[in-house]
Amino acid sequence: MNNILLTVTTDTPLRIDRYISANLPDISRSSAVKLIEEGNVTVNGNTVNKSFLVSSEDEIEIYPSEPEVYDVEPENIELDIIYEDDDLLVVNKPKDMVVHPAAGHYSNTLVNALLYHCKDSLSGINGVLRPGIVHRIDKNTSGLLVVAKNDKAHESLSQQIKDHTITREYRAVVYGNIKDDKGTVDLPIGRNKKDRKKMCVTQENSREAVTHYEVIERLNDFTYIKCILETGRTHQIRVHMAYIGHPVAGDDVYGPKKVITQLNGQCLHAYKLGFNHPSTGEYMEFTCDLPQVFTDFLEKLRKSVHY
Repeated sequence: MNNILLTVTTDTPLRIDRYISANLPDISRSSAVKLIEEGNVTVNGNTVNKSFLVSSEDEIEIYPSEPEVYDVEPENIELDIIYEDDDLLVVNKPKDMVVHPAAGHYSNTLVNALLYHCKDSLSGINGVLRPGIVHRIDKNTSGLLVVAKNDKAHESLSQQIKDHTITREYRAVVYGNIKDDKGTVDLPIGRNKKDRKKMCVTQENSREAVTHYEVIERLNDFTYIKCILETGRTHQIRVHMAYIGHPVAGDDVYGPKKVITQLNGQCLHAYKLGFNHPSTGEYMEFTCDLPQVFTDFLEKLRKSVHY
C-alpha cells in the first residue's frame, strides 16, 4: 500500500492520533493508535507515541498495514450501467446499496456486483475491498458513480476530483422554503468530536467544502433543489443543508428526529456526472432519472401545494 503524507496545518498542538483520525476519515482513532504503536507512523522522520503533540508544518508519514484479506466474492447482482468502455464504466447505484465491503457489509455491495460483471478488469489502487472505486456516495443516496477498470484511468479520475474539475450535480428535497433562489455554502467540514460517525461544519481539523444550490421548485414546507459540488467531502450536501436550516428530507442523521420513513433514507440523488475521459481527454457527461421513491414523494408534495 502507498504511504500517506500529511503536513500539519493547525496552529494548536494536537495529539497525533486525534489529528490523523480527524484528517483521514478512513482511519479511525483506534486504528491510528494501532498504527502508531506498531511503529508505522513517523513525524519528521521519527517514530512517536500516541500522545505526541503535532504542530504546524510537522510532516506526518503513515505506513498503512496491509489490510486483512477478506474473500470478497463476485455476486450476480443486476447493475444499471449508463456507459462502459475499456477504461471505465458509469453506473446508477440504487438506494440502499453499500458501495464497497466494510464491517458488517461483505456481500450485496456494488463491488460484489462489479467483480461479477468486470471479472479482473478493475483498478487495484484502492485494494481488495474497493477495486475500481474512485469516489463514493452514501448507502441511501442513489445515482451516478464512475468506476475505473485500470490504474491509469483511476489515477486520471482521482486527479480530476482533486482538481475539482469533475461535474457532480445532485437533486434533493429539503425541509423548509429556502429564501433565496440560489446560493453557496462555503464552510469547512470535519468529523464530529462527539459522534465519529457524523460530520459537521467546524474550523478545527476540517477541510474546505463548497456546495452551490439552486431552487427548482417550492413545495409548501419543502423545497426541491439541485446542488453542485465544488468539493466532495463525506456527507457534504447533508451537512451543509442541515447547517443552513434546511436538512435533506428523510435524513435520519442530520435531519429532525421525526423521520419521513417512506423515503427509507435521505431524498438525495446523484443526478449528473461529467469528466474528461482518461484516455481520449474528451469531456463526457451523463444524467440519470430520479428513483421512483423520489418522484413519488415529489408528486405527493405537489398535490398538497396551496396556490
